[in-house]
Amino acid sequence: MKEKTIDYILRATWQSIARMYNEEATKYGATMATGFALLSIDKHKGTPSTALGPKMGMEATSLTRTLKSMEDKGLITRKKNPEDGRGVLIYLTEEGKVKRELSKTTVLNFNETIRHYVPEEKLQHFIEVAETINELIQNKTIFNQIENKENEAHN
Repeated sequence: MKEKTIDYILRATWQSIARMYNEEATKYGATMATGFALLSIDKHKGTPSTALGPKMGMEATSLTRTLKSMEDKGLITRKKNPEDGRGVLIYLTEEGKVKRELSKTTVLNFNETIRHYVPEEKLQHFIEVAETINELIQNKTIFNQIENKENEAHN
């Protein structure tokens, strides 16, 4: 392929970011998924386990494995949800709160570095493009347009 496609650029960039975060997390005996989970859990009220998957964009099996690892490392505790006896709330332990701050600092450092090298106007364009791509995907516009064009060609 002569030109890189948009999806290739996004995928390659995300893989680089994930690799970078995983390398950093490894220094602290963690993974990017662990750091992301720590940031997704409300540090005061806890978070329902059922809300974490959608919030993080993780499949249930991956999330279960991540939460089990975090519990084994003493980063989280699970307690029954007092408002819903069937549900479970995930709370950060003191160690989890320390690691959460470390994750937060890492993410903020990444953002500050990007903002240092990319002018604000270009960053705003990037955000707008990413939002448009997400909207097109959410609205199932991309492949529906292809189907509509094929149907028009047959009529």
